[in-house]
Amino acid sequence: MALGINLSFCVKRWVTPALWARLVREELGLDLVQLSFDLVDPLWPDEVLDKTAADMRKACAEHCIMVHSGFIGLAHYTFNQLLHPEPGVRDAAEHWLARAYAFCGKAGIRAAGGPLGAIGARLDAVEADAIPAADYVDLTARLKRLAEKAQSHGLTELYIEPTPLRREWPWTPGQARRLSDDLAGAAVPWRYCLDWGHAILSPPYAGEEARVEPWLETIGREIGAIHIQQSDGRLDRHWDFTEPGIVDPEAVAATLARFGLADRPVFLEVFYPFEETDAAVLDRVRRSVAVLAPVLGGE
Repeated sequence: MALGINLSFCVKRWVTPALWARLVREELGLDLVQLSFDLVDPLWPDEVLDKTAADMRKACAEHCIMVHSGFIGLAHYTFNQLLHPEPGVRDAAEHWLARAYAFCGKAGIRAAGGPLGAIGARLDAVEADAIPAADYVDLTARLKRLAEKAQSHGLTELYIEPTPLRREWPWTPGQARRLSDDLAGAAVPWRYCLDWGHAILSPPYAGEEARVEPWLETIGREIGAIHIQQSDGRLDRHWDFTEPGIVDPEAVAATLARFGLADRPVFLEVFYPFEETDAAVLDRVRRSVAVLAPVLGGE
């Protein structure tokens, strides 16, 4: 089992590869990261992206760090992306993702992913149990096109991160199973990055549904990576492990092993207020890694 870290904690702080690579290696003792596209905007000019990709390759080589994948991050997630009510916005989101894949290819990153998008809310505020059929058909067509784009840039995997929102897709294990089946045969495989904190929220899940086991049973073989966060099970907190909560790292490790997923990388994904001091953030991340590394891997 390998422990890595999503670079979400670096946003607006350690924003260049030279900064975050040294910090991850020397302060946290980790050699596996997941790039957040909150640090790199795929719509930057090509010359800026080319330099950033070269800087990333250099910094990671110097500090013996592997970038497992590039993930959407919070900034782009705030848009409705591939499920926006306006087709033109969906087109723009598809273009954004293709640019993200191109950057990954230049930076030597072989996988990319994140949540897919959200439909618009209804005027009566009633949340349906599924997105409209036409939206689903459009989504799968776009994902197949994006797989072709990813392949052209040298990527070998794409990731979908399920979210616990009824306006997004997929938000249940059954929906994830259906989507995976419908994307079979894509130019590069679509897999899942399962966020432990998403799976245990109540609502939308209730009782026995608010567990990771239904996800592992239904799409276990398609899960390629795990996000871990501390949570109270009520909201998507993305707390670190200096906070009290209901996520037990030892139970996470045991559960993954029981389902034959002990070889999947686990990424700590935490967010902090921008007003928090840099020293406090680094201290809390360092202490969280110290809690996770003995049971989830790491140096």
